[in-house]
This record gives sequence, structure tokens and C-alpha cells, in this order.
Amino acid sequence: MNDTPLTERTAGTPQDTTTAGTTRGSTAAGTGAGAGARAARERERERGRGRGREGDGGPWRRGRVLTAGALLLALLLLLHGWIPNRGTGNLGSLVETFLPWFGLLVPVLLLLALLRRSATAAVALVVPAVVWLSLFGGVLADKSHQGGDFTVAEENVDAGNPDPAGTARALAGSGADLLALVELTPQATGGYERALAKAYPYRAVEGTVGVWSKRPLSGTRTIDVTDYGPLAARKTAAEKLPSNRALRTTVTTAHGPLTVYVAHLGSVRVNPLAGFSTASRDIGVEALDGALAADRSGRTVLLGDLNGTFGDRALAGLAAAGLRSAQDTAGDGFGFTWPARFPVARIDQVLVRGVRAESSAVLGANGSDHLPVTARLGW
Repeated sequence: MNDTPLTERTAGTPQDTTTAGTTRGSTAAGTGAGAGARAARERERERGRGRGREGDGGPWRRGRVLTAGALLLALLLLLHGWIPNRGTGNLGSLVETFLPWFGLLVPVLLLLALLRRSATAAVALVVPAVVWLSLFGGVLADKSHQGGDFTVAEENVDAGNPDPAGTARALAGSGADLLALVELTPQATGGYERALAKAYPYRAVEGTVGVWSKRPLSGTRTIDVTDYGPLAARKTAAEKLPSNRALRTTVTTAHGPLTVYVAHLGSVRVNPLAGFSTASRDIGVEALDGALAADRSGRTVLLGDLNGTFGDRALAGLAAAGLRSAQDTAGDGFGFTWPARFPVARIDQVLVRGVRAESSAVLGANGSDHLPVTARLGW
């Protein structure tokens, strides 16, 4: 018989000691895991409550950012005239040049509102849609009229045009009574003259702009739109002629004389640092404003690449001089002309004073980087 005490045998058994320790560790681990799971569930519930507070509680509480964007778009369309040019790199003129395109933001925001399932944003988009339609809805309608027996056409024929003769034939095929071409070069002018001579026996070319007409022309003179101001007097007429960009002439019609201005104003550029650079264009606008304000001709048409839309505030002086856009009054749609491959702006203009535009249209591409424009005039 073993006389060793039972307590001594129990304490001295290594297996029993290990089992007890394992049991205690497992219990502690299980308790810790359970607490961690409870904490995770609590955090998830808290996140859910947070999302509810942020506006995910229903379709009328979602999309606050989209709603604000819709209202800001409406304000931009409605109050674009308040955007300054000075100190902003002509931001106001830049916005006005492409203002119709801001309407595309309405369907984009609507799609986002549907994806977000935001009823508030969808309803808010009615505001910019109504404002856009109030500004441009009338542009989409066909406003042409019957009548008119004198048709004019204008095109920037592109100094780098690879086929001037082809462009000339296409313009002659329009049947216009008078053609105004800008951005002529000494190398290409002869080609236009030969191609148009039969259909248009009367012509007047001054530097880089010219007029071809089926009816007699008279009183042609240059208009200085590049060196307008005090510095203009320092150059002689011979020095200015090769780069001349505007002219005035008179065409004899069945209804009497019609004063014709042809102009190609300075280019504009968008620069990330300088903004919308329009200095050269604006000098030309000022010169044209002065010439037209002083011109007492009862019937006037201005044809040319003005490097600006008629809605750009920089061209407001032309409207103040009584000129109206043929496209606005007798066209169908926006009549974008540049660039020819995918037009985004109407910078080629037919503006009239003292005569009516009965129709206005944009012709097809013919080799230039601009599309030609045409208008039928009536008295």
C-alpha cells in the first residue's frame, strides 16, 4: 500500500496541471472573442445611425450635394452677365462663348440623381432646365421666312487650306449673290480669283479679306482693325495692306446700294495662366464699333470671322450700333461654325442693319477649318 498523501500525488501530476491551465486560457479567449464581436456589431450599428443622420434615410434626404449643384448651375445660367472679365482672365466672356453647352450638365446631374435615388436633386434640376430653355429654347426653332432676293455667304477659308479651288467651287455652288472670304493668303488668292471669275465678275481684295459679287462694287476701302488707336498713324497704308483684315465696300442691288463690311478679327486663346486672351480681338471690335457708329448708310451687312459669339459681351457694341444676328432672327439652331470637324461655337457671323434676314444657314465643310455661313436678305 502506497503511503504517499493524495494531495501530494494530485499536485505533482503534470498532465492535470496542463489541463487546468488550458481550460482557463480557453475560457478567457472565448470571453475576449465574444466581447470583440459585440464591439464590432455596436460599431456597425453606430455607422448605420451616422448614415441616417447624413441624409440616407430616404429619397428626399439624399443628394444634398447634387441639389446644390443644380441650383448653382441655374444661377450660372441666369446671372452669367455678372461674372467679371477684369481680374479673372476674361472669365465672363469665356463662359458666354460656350454658355449653351452648360445645358449638358442637366442630363448628367439627372443621371447622378437617379443613381443616388435622390428625389430632391431630381426636382431641383427643373430649375436649370427651365432657365436654359428660357435662354435658348427659341434658338432651336426654325425662324426662317419666305422672301428675300439677295443672298450673302461668308467663310474663313483657312490660310492652310490644301484645296482653295475646291473651296471656291463649293462656295460658288451655294448660289450666293455675294461671297466674303477671310484669311486669304497671297499664294491662294489667285486660285480663288480664277475659280470664281466666271460666276462673280466683280471683286475687291484688300490684304487678307475679299469680296466676290455678281453685282457691281464701288467705294472699297480698308478698315484698320489691327492697329486701331494712336499707334495706327505711325504706319503707312502700304505697310498695313498686306496684313489688312477688314474692308468696306458698296454693292449695287435691285433695291439700291447695300453697304458691306468684311472683317477677320484677331484670334483669341485660352491659356491656363493668362485665362481667355482676347486683346487682339477686342481692338478690332472697338475699331468696327467706331466705323459702324459713324456710318450713316441705311442698309448694312457685316460678314466675317469675328472670333466671338454674338452673345459675348465684347461684341455688345455691334448690337448697340443697330446690328442684329441673321442666325438669331432667321436661323434654325445654334449655327455653330468652328471647328469644322466638331463645331462648338458660332464665331463666323452675318450681322444686318436696315435690311431683314429672311433665312440663315450653315453650309457643309469644304476644306477649311471653319464652316461657311449664308443668309438671304430682304428689304
